[in-house]
Amino acid sequence: MKQLQTGKKGGKGKEQANLKKKLKPSKKQKGKQKSKPKDSDAESDEDIPPLKDTRASDEPVPKKTRWTNKQRVLVLCARGINHRDRHLMKDLKTLMPHHRSEPKMERWKTLAVVNEMCEMKHCNKVVLFEGRRKRDLYMWLANAERGPSVKFLVENIHTMGEMKLTGNCLRGSRPLLSFDEEFTKQPHLVLIKELLTQIFGVPNYHPKSQPFIDRVITFTFLDNRIWYRHFQILSEDGGLSEIGPRFVMNPIRIFDGSFTGAPIWENADYQSPAKHRQMLRKAASEKYKSNVKHKIDKELHAPQMTHDLDPYGEIFQGDEEERAKLMLEKEKKLAVPDKERQRVEEMQKRLNQKDTMRKLKLAAIKRSKTSNVMNKKTAQKGNTKTGNKKIAKRGDKSKKKAFGRSTK
Repeated sequence: MKQLQTGKKGGKGKEQANLKKKLKPSKKQKGKQKSKPKDSDAESDEDIPPLKDTRASDEPVPKKTRWTNKQRVLVLCARGINHRDRHLMKDLKTLMPHHRSEPKMERWKTLAVVNEMCEMKHCNKVVLFEGRRKRDLYMWLANAERGPSVKFLVENIHTMGEMKLTGNCLRGSRPLLSFDEEFTKQPHLVLIKELLTQIFGVPNYHPKSQPFIDRVITFTFLDNRIWYRHFQILSEDGGLSEIGPRFVMNPIRIFDGSFTGAPIWENADYQSPAKHRQMLRKAASEKYKSNVKHKIDKELHAPQMTHDLDPYGEIFQGDEEERAKLMLEKEKKLAVPDKERQRVEEMQKRLNQKDTMRKLKLAAIKRSKTSNVMNKKTAQKGNTKTGNKKIAKRGDKSKKKAFGRSTK
Protein backbone atom coordinates (compact mmCIF):
# COMPACT_ATOMS: atom_id res chain seq x y z
CA MET A 1 0.00 0.00 0.00
CA LYS A 2 1.44 3.32 -1.02
CA GLN A 3 1.00 6.28 1.28
CA LEU A 4 0.65 9.83 0.06
CA GLN A 5 3.43 12.25 1.04
CA THR A 6 1.56 15.09 2.78
CA GLY A 7 4.69 16.83 4.23
CA LYS A 8 5.80 18.54 0.94
CA LYS A 9 5.78 22.29 0.22
CA GLY A 10 2.77 22.09 -2.07
CA GLY A 11 0.58 20.67 0.67
CA LYS A 12 1.21 23.27 3.41
CA GLY A 13 -2.01 25.20 2.84
CA LYS A 14 -4.11 22.05 3.05
CA GLU A 15 -2.35 20.97 6.23
CA GLN A 16 -3.11 24.29 7.90
CA ALA A 17 -6.72 24.12 6.77
CA ASN A 18 -7.12 20.70 8.32
CA LEU A 19 -5.58 21.88 11.63
CA LYS A 20 -7.90 24.88 11.74
CA LYS A 21 -10.86 22.59 11.15
CA LYS A 22 -9.94 20.31 14.03
CA LEU A 23 -9.32 23.08 16.62
CA LYS A 24 -12.44 24.31 18.38
CA PRO A 25 -12.66 28.11 18.92
CA SER A 26 -13.07 29.43 22.44
CA LYS A 27 -16.03 31.50 23.68
CA LYS A 28 -14.15 34.78 23.23
CA GLN A 29 -13.17 33.91 19.69
CA LYS A 30 -16.76 33.02 18.84
CA GLY A 31 -17.98 36.51 19.53
CA LYS A 32 -15.07 38.21 17.74
CA GLN A 33 -15.32 36.13 14.56
CA LYS A 34 -15.96 38.25 11.51
CA SER A 35 -17.96 37.27 8.48
CA LYS A 36 -15.79 36.31 5.57
CA PRO A 37 -16.63 36.83 1.96
CA LYS A 38 -18.01 33.94 0.02
CA ASP A 39 -15.28 33.93 -2.56
CA SER A 40 -12.42 33.57 -0.06
CA ASP A 41 -9.83 30.76 -0.37
CA ALA A 42 -10.17 29.60 3.28
CA GLU A 43 -13.80 28.59 2.85
CA SER A 44 -12.97 26.52 -0.21
CA ASP A 45 -10.22 24.69 1.71
CA GLU A 46 -12.52 23.82 4.60
CA ASP A 47 -15.07 22.11 2.35
CA ILE A 48 -12.51 19.61 0.97
CA PRO A 49 -12.59 16.25 2.87
CA PRO A 50 -9.29 14.78 4.17
CA LEU A 51 -7.47 12.27 2.00
CA LYS A 52 -7.40 8.56 2.87
CA ASP A 53 -4.24 6.66 3.69
CA THR A 54 -4.76 4.16 0.81
CA ARG A 55 -5.81 4.42 -2.79
CA ALA A 56 -9.26 3.23 -3.83
CA SER A 57 -7.73 0.96 -6.47
CA ASP A 58 -5.78 -0.97 -3.83
CA GLU A 59 -8.86 -1.93 -1.81
CA PRO A 60 -10.45 -5.35 -2.56
CA VAL A 61 -13.63 -5.20 -4.58
CA PRO A 62 -16.59 -6.35 -2.45
CA LYS A 63 -18.29 -9.43 -3.96
CA LYS A 64 -22.05 -9.43 -4.20
CA THR A 65 -22.84 -13.09 -3.39
CA ARG A 66 -26.28 -14.49 -2.66
CA TRP A 67 -24.91 -17.90 -1.73
CA THR A 68 -25.02 -17.62 2.05
CA ASN A 69 -25.70 -21.25 3.08
CA LYS A 70 -22.33 -22.69 2.10
CA GLN A 71 -22.88 -26.38 2.76
CA ARG A 72 -20.35 -28.70 1.12
CA VAL A 73 -20.83 -32.47 1.44
CA LEU A 74 -17.93 -34.89 1.11
CA VAL A 75 -19.10 -38.17 -0.50
CA LEU A 76 -16.65 -41.08 -0.38
CA CYS A 77 -16.46 -44.82 0.25
CA ALA A 78 -14.11 -47.35 1.80
CA ARG A 79 -12.67 -50.31 -0.07
CA GLY A 80 -14.81 -53.43 -0.03
CA ILE A 81 -18.16 -52.27 -1.49
CA ASN A 82 -19.71 -54.12 -4.43
CA HIS A 83 -20.84 -52.75 -7.81
CA ARG A 84 -24.42 -51.97 -6.75
CA ASP A 85 -23.30 -49.93 -3.75
CA ARG A 86 -20.87 -48.01 -5.94
CA HIS A 87 -23.66 -47.16 -8.42
CA LEU A 88 -25.84 -45.97 -5.54
CA MET A 89 -23.06 -43.60 -4.45
CA LYS A 90 -22.78 -42.24 -8.01
CA ASP A 91 -26.55 -41.66 -8.16
CA LEU A 92 -26.45 -39.63 -4.96
CA LYS A 93 -23.55 -37.58 -6.35
CA THR A 94 -25.57 -36.68 -9.44
CA LEU A 95 -28.50 -35.57 -7.26
CA MET A 96 -26.29 -33.41 -5.00
CA PRO A 97 -24.58 -30.59 -6.95
CA HIS A 98 -23.01 -29.29 -3.72
CA HIS A 99 -20.99 -32.47 -3.15
CA ARG A 100 -17.24 -32.99 -3.31
CA SER A 101 -15.74 -36.35 -4.14
CA GLU A 102 -12.74 -38.18 -2.76
CA PRO A 103 -11.00 -41.44 -3.81
CA LYS A 104 -11.54 -44.71 -1.96
CA MET A 105 -10.38 -44.80 1.61
CA GLU A 106 -8.21 -47.68 2.78
CA ARG A 107 -9.84 -50.05 5.25
CA TRP A 108 -6.91 -50.09 7.65
CA LYS A 109 -7.30 -46.35 8.28
CA THR A 110 -9.41 -45.15 11.17
CA LEU A 111 -12.59 -43.17 10.58
CA ALA A 112 -11.06 -40.12 12.29
CA VAL A 113 -9.05 -39.57 9.07
CA VAL A 114 -12.28 -38.46 7.38
CA ASN A 115 -12.30 -35.29 9.50
CA GLU A 116 -8.89 -34.34 8.11
CA MET A 117 -10.16 -34.97 4.57
CA CYS A 118 -13.07 -32.61 5.25
CA GLU A 119 -10.68 -29.88 6.39
CA MET A 120 -8.64 -30.27 3.22
CA LYS A 121 -11.75 -30.16 1.00
CA HIS A 122 -13.45 -27.38 3.07
CA CYS A 123 -16.53 -29.56 3.66
CA ASN A 124 -19.08 -29.31 6.45
CA LYS A 125 -20.88 -32.66 6.09
CA VAL A 126 -19.80 -36.23 5.26
CA VAL A 127 -21.49 -39.21 3.60
CA LEU A 128 -19.30 -42.31 4.00
CA PHE A 129 -20.18 -45.74 2.55
CA GLU A 130 -18.59 -48.78 4.20
CA GLY A 131 -18.96 -52.36 2.93
CA ARG A 132 -18.74 -55.66 4.81
CA ARG A 133 -18.35 -59.15 3.29
CA LYS A 134 -19.16 -57.83 -0.21
CA ARG A 135 -22.88 -57.91 0.62
CA ASP A 136 -23.67 -55.56 3.54
CA LEU A 137 -23.54 -51.75 3.16
CA TYR A 138 -23.25 -49.27 6.05
CA MET A 139 -23.68 -45.51 5.61
CA TRP A 140 -22.33 -42.78 7.91
CA LEU A 141 -23.86 -39.29 7.99
CA ALA A 142 -21.86 -36.82 10.06
CA ASN A 143 -21.29 -33.14 10.79
CA ALA A 144 -17.55 -32.83 10.23
CA GLU A 145 -16.92 -29.94 12.58
CA ARG A 146 -18.58 -30.83 15.88
CA GLY A 147 -20.77 -33.89 15.30
CA PRO A 148 -23.06 -35.72 15.73
CA SER A 149 -22.68 -38.73 13.45
CA VAL A 150 -25.25 -41.42 12.62
CA LYS A 151 -24.56 -44.97 11.43
CA PHE A 152 -27.14 -46.69 9.17
CA LEU A 153 -27.50 -50.12 7.63
CA VAL A 154 -28.63 -49.67 4.00
CA GLU A 155 -31.09 -52.31 2.78
CA ASN A 156 -33.17 -53.00 -0.36
CA ILE A 157 -30.97 -51.00 -2.74
CA HIS A 158 -32.33 -50.17 -6.22
CA THR A 159 -30.28 -47.80 -8.38
CA MET A 160 -31.46 -45.57 -11.24
CA GLY A 161 -30.05 -47.92 -13.87
CA GLU A 162 -31.82 -50.97 -12.44
CA MET A 163 -35.27 -49.42 -12.08
CA LYS A 164 -35.54 -47.70 -15.52
CA LEU A 165 -38.41 -45.49 -14.40
CA THR A 166 -40.11 -42.84 -16.53
CA GLY A 167 -39.23 -39.87 -14.30
CA ASN A 168 -36.60 -37.40 -15.47
CA CYS A 169 -35.63 -34.11 -13.81
CA LEU A 170 -33.24 -31.27 -14.54
CA ARG A 171 -29.70 -31.99 -13.43
CA GLY A 172 -28.64 -29.74 -10.57
CA SER A 173 -32.13 -28.57 -9.64
CA ARG A 174 -33.10 -28.02 -6.02
CA PRO A 175 -35.35 -30.63 -4.35
CA LEU A 176 -38.21 -30.34 -1.89
CA LEU A 177 -37.59 -32.45 1.23
CA SER A 178 -40.69 -34.16 2.61
CA PHE A 179 -40.59 -35.79 6.07
CA ASP A 180 -43.09 -37.98 7.88
CA GLU A 181 -44.88 -36.76 11.03
CA GLU A 182 -42.92 -39.27 13.12
CA PHE A 183 -39.79 -37.12 12.66
CA THR A 184 -41.29 -34.51 14.99
CA LYS A 185 -42.40 -36.90 17.75
CA GLN A 186 -39.23 -38.75 18.72
CA PRO A 187 -36.05 -36.88 19.78
CA HIS A 188 -33.54 -39.02 17.89
CA LEU A 189 -35.61 -38.63 14.70
CA VAL A 190 -35.57 -34.84 15.12
CA LEU A 191 -31.77 -34.94 15.12
CA ILE A 192 -31.69 -37.24 12.07
CA LYS A 193 -34.14 -34.97 10.26
CA GLU A 194 -31.92 -31.91 10.76
CA LEU A 195 -28.87 -33.85 9.54
CA LEU A 196 -30.72 -35.10 6.44
CA THR A 197 -31.97 -31.62 5.55
CA GLN A 198 -28.47 -30.15 5.73
CA ILE A 199 -26.96 -32.97 3.64
CA PHE A 200 -29.59 -33.59 0.92
CA GLY A 201 -30.93 -30.04 0.70
CA VAL A 202 -29.21 -28.06 -2.09
CA PRO A 203 -28.25 -24.52 -0.90
CA ASN A 204 -29.99 -21.60 -2.53
CA TYR A 205 -28.01 -19.78 -5.26
CA HIS A 206 -25.35 -22.50 -5.34
CA PRO A 207 -23.03 -22.00 -8.35
CA LYS A 208 -23.59 -25.52 -9.69
CA SER A 209 -27.34 -25.62 -9.04
CA GLN A 210 -30.21 -24.61 -11.31
CA PRO A 211 -32.88 -22.09 -10.17
CA PHE A 212 -35.72 -24.62 -10.49
CA ILE A 213 -37.58 -26.93 -8.12
CA ASP A 214 -38.90 -29.91 -10.05
CA ARG A 215 -38.34 -32.90 -7.74
CA VAL A 216 -39.23 -34.21 -4.28
CA ILE A 217 -37.24 -36.41 -1.88
CA THR A 218 -39.43 -38.15 0.70
CA PHE A 219 -38.26 -39.67 4.00
CA THR A 220 -40.85 -41.97 5.60
CA PHE A 221 -40.44 -43.67 8.99
CA LEU A 222 -41.98 -47.13 8.98
CA ASP A 223 -41.07 -50.40 10.73
CA ASN A 224 -38.24 -48.67 12.65
CA ARG A 225 -36.59 -47.75 9.34
CA ILE A 226 -36.30 -44.67 7.13
CA TRP A 227 -37.52 -45.19 3.54
CA TYR A 228 -35.91 -43.00 0.88
CA ARG A 229 -37.86 -42.20 -2.33
CA HIS A 230 -37.19 -39.69 -5.11
CA PHE A 231 -39.94 -38.28 -7.40
CA GLN A 232 -40.27 -35.78 -10.24
CA ILE A 233 -42.99 -33.10 -10.06
CA LEU A 234 -45.04 -33.42 -13.24
CA SER A 235 -47.74 -30.82 -12.58
CA GLU A 236 -48.94 -28.37 -9.96
CA ASP A 237 -51.85 -30.65 -9.08
CA GLY A 238 -49.47 -33.08 -7.38
CA GLY A 239 -48.65 -35.47 -10.20
CA LEU A 240 -45.46 -37.36 -9.42
CA SER A 241 -43.26 -39.84 -11.24
CA GLU A 242 -40.57 -41.83 -9.48
CA ILE A 243 -36.99 -41.37 -10.64
CA GLY A 244 -34.92 -43.41 -8.22
CA PRO A 245 -32.82 -44.51 -6.47
CA ARG A 246 -34.58 -46.45 -3.73
CA PHE A 247 -33.10 -47.66 -0.46
CA VAL A 248 -33.99 -48.17 3.19
CA MET A 249 -31.90 -46.83 6.09
CA ASN A 250 -31.95 -48.80 9.33
CA PRO A 251 -30.46 -46.56 12.09
CA ILE A 252 -28.00 -48.32 14.39
CA ARG A 253 -26.35 -45.67 16.62
CA ILE A 254 -25.93 -41.93 17.07
CA PHE A 255 -22.53 -40.72 18.32
CA ASP A 256 -21.71 -37.46 20.06
CA GLY A 257 -18.75 -36.48 17.88
CA SER A 258 -17.78 -36.84 14.25
CA PHE A 259 -17.04 -40.58 13.89
CA THR A 260 -16.00 -40.52 17.57
CA GLY A 261 -17.47 -39.89 20.99
CA ALA A 262 -19.92 -41.61 23.25
CA PRO A 263 -23.10 -43.16 21.82
CA ILE A 264 -26.12 -40.89 22.45
CA TRP A 265 -28.77 -43.31 21.15
CA GLU A 266 -28.79 -47.00 20.21
CA ASN A 267 -31.41 -49.03 18.36
CA ALA A 268 -32.61 -51.86 20.61
CA ASP A 269 -34.43 -53.63 17.74
CA TYR A 270 -31.39 -53.74 15.45
CA GLN A 271 -30.10 -57.14 14.36
CA SER A 272 -26.96 -57.52 12.27
CA PRO A 273 -27.42 -59.06 8.80
CA ALA A 274 -24.95 -61.87 9.60
CA LYS A 275 -27.01 -62.83 12.67
CA HIS A 276 -30.20 -62.65 10.60
CA ARG A 277 -28.78 -65.03 7.97
CA GLN A 278 -27.66 -67.41 10.72
CA MET A 279 -31.18 -67.44 12.17
CA LEU A 280 -32.66 -68.20 8.73
CA ARG A 281 -30.29 -71.15 8.22
CA LYS A 282 -31.12 -72.46 11.70
CA ALA A 283 -34.86 -72.15 11.03
CA ALA A 284 -34.49 -74.05 7.74
CA SER A 285 -32.57 -76.88 9.44
CA GLU A 286 -35.14 -77.09 12.25
CA LYS A 287 -37.94 -77.25 9.66
CA TYR A 288 -36.25 -80.23 7.97
CA LYS A 289 -35.75 -81.98 11.33
CA SER A 290 -39.38 -81.43 12.31
CA ASN A 291 -40.59 -82.88 8.97
CA VAL A 292 -38.47 -86.00 9.41
CA LYS A 293 -39.66 -86.44 12.99
CA HIS A 294 -43.29 -86.03 11.96
CA LYS A 295 -42.87 -88.68 9.26
CA ILE A 296 -41.31 -91.17 11.71
CA ASP A 297 -44.03 -90.53 14.32
CA LYS A 298 -46.69 -91.05 11.68
CA GLU A 299 -45.22 -94.42 10.70
CA LEU A 300 -44.89 -95.54 14.32
CA HIS A 301 -48.37 -94.53 15.43
CA ALA A 302 -50.24 -95.44 12.26
CA PRO A 303 -53.32 -97.67 13.04
CA GLN A 304 -53.32 -101.16 11.56
CA MET A 305 -57.11 -101.40 11.14
CA THR A 306 -58.55 -98.09 10.05
CA HIS A 307 -62.16 -99.29 9.49
CA ASP A 308 -63.85 -102.42 10.84
CA LEU A 309 -66.65 -102.93 8.32
CA ASP A 310 -69.14 -105.78 8.08
CA PRO A 311 -68.74 -107.39 4.63
CA TYR A 312 -72.42 -108.48 4.63
CA GLY A 313 -73.85 -105.24 5.92
CA GLU A 314 -75.04 -104.04 2.50
CA ILE A 315 -77.11 -107.16 1.74
CA PHE A 316 -80.33 -105.85 3.24
CA GLN A 317 -80.14 -102.45 1.52
CA GLY A 318 -82.31 -102.14 -1.58
CA ASP A 319 -83.70 -105.12 -3.51
CA GLU A 320 -82.67 -108.44 -2.02
CA GLU A 321 -82.56 -110.40 -5.28
CA GLU A 322 -80.37 -107.86 -7.01
CA ARG A 323 -78.04 -107.73 -4.02
CA ALA A 324 -77.81 -111.53 -3.99
CA LYS A 325 -76.95 -111.58 -7.71
CA LEU A 326 -74.26 -108.95 -7.18
CA MET A 327 -72.77 -110.89 -4.28
CA LEU A 328 -72.68 -114.11 -6.38
CA GLU A 329 -70.93 -112.28 -9.20
CA LYS A 330 -68.37 -110.87 -6.79
CA GLU A 331 -67.74 -114.33 -5.35
CA LYS A 332 -67.24 -115.77 -8.86
CA LYS A 333 -64.84 -112.99 -9.75
CA LEU A 334 -62.95 -113.59 -6.52
CA ALA A 335 -62.88 -117.36 -7.12
CA VAL A 336 -61.05 -117.02 -10.45
CA PRO A 337 -58.03 -115.18 -9.00
CA ASP A 338 -58.05 -117.60 -6.06
CA LYS A 339 -57.70 -120.57 -8.42
CA GLU A 340 -54.94 -118.87 -10.34
CA ARG A 341 -53.19 -118.06 -7.09
CA GLN A 342 -53.42 -121.70 -5.98
CA ARG A 343 -52.01 -122.85 -9.32
CA VAL A 344 -49.11 -120.44 -9.06
CA GLU A 345 -48.41 -121.52 -5.48
CA GLU A 346 -48.37 -125.19 -6.53
CA MET A 347 -45.93 -124.41 -9.32
CA GLN A 348 -43.69 -122.57 -6.91
CA LYS A 349 -43.80 -125.52 -4.49
CA ARG A 350 -42.81 -127.94 -7.28
CA LEU A 351 -39.94 -125.71 -8.32
CA ASN A 352 -38.76 -125.43 -4.73
CA GLN A 353 -38.89 -129.22 -4.33
CA LYS A 354 -36.86 -129.69 -7.53
CA ASP A 355 -34.29 -127.22 -6.28
CA THR A 356 -33.98 -128.98 -2.94
CA MET A 357 -33.62 -132.45 -4.62
CA ARG A 358 -30.97 -131.12 -6.96
CA LYS A 359 -29.06 -129.61 -4.04
CA LEU A 360 -29.27 -132.91 -2.12
CA LYS A 361 -27.95 -134.86 -5.10
CA LEU A 362 -25.06 -132.47 -5.53
CA ALA A 363 -24.22 -132.75 -1.84
CA ALA A 364 -24.28 -136.59 -2.05
CA ILE A 365 -22.00 -136.55 -5.10
CA LYS A 366 -19.56 -134.28 -3.29
CA ARG A 367 -19.57 -136.57 -0.26
CA SER A 368 -18.91 -139.65 -2.39
CA LYS A 369 -16.04 -137.93 -4.17
CA THR A 370 -14.44 -136.83 -0.93
CA SER A 371 -14.77 -140.37 0.54
CA ASN A 372 -13.10 -141.92 -2.54
CA VAL A 373 -10.25 -139.46 -2.30
CA MET A 374 -9.77 -140.21 1.39
CA ASN A 375 -9.74 -143.96 0.70
CA LYS A 376 -7.11 -143.55 -1.97
CA LYS A 377 -4.92 -141.49 0.33
CA THR A 378 -5.15 -144.06 3.13
CA ALA A 379 -4.34 -146.83 0.68
CA GLN A 380 -1.30 -145.02 -0.57
CA LYS A 381 -0.13 -144.46 3.00
CA GLY A 382 -0.56 -148.17 3.80
CA ASN A 383 1.45 -149.23 0.73
CA THR A 384 4.29 -146.90 1.67
CA LYS A 385 4.41 -148.38 5.20
CA THR A 386 4.58 -152.03 3.96
CA GLY A 387 7.25 -151.13 1.45
CA ASN A 388 9.31 -149.52 4.16
CA LYS A 389 8.97 -152.64 6.34
CA LYS A 390 10.18 -154.95 3.55
CA ILE A 391 13.12 -152.70 2.87
CA ALA A 392 14.02 -152.70 6.57
CA LYS A 393 13.88 -156.57 6.72
CA ARG A 394 16.14 -156.86 3.70
CA GLY A 395 18.60 -154.48 5.34
CA ASP A 396 18.68 -156.52 8.52
CA LYS A 397 19.37 -159.72 6.64
CA SER A 398 22.23 -158.18 4.73
CA LYS A 399 23.70 -156.85 7.96
CA LYS A 400 23.51 -160.34 9.58
CA LYS A 401 25.23 -161.95 6.60
CA ALA A 402 27.97 -159.36 6.66
CA PHE A 403 28.40 -159.81 10.42
CA GLY A 404 28.57 -163.60 10.12
CA ARG A 405 31.22 -163.39 7.49
CA SER A 406 33.25 -161.07 9.59
CA THR A 407 33.11 -163.42 12.63
CA LYS A 408 34.24 -166.45 10.65
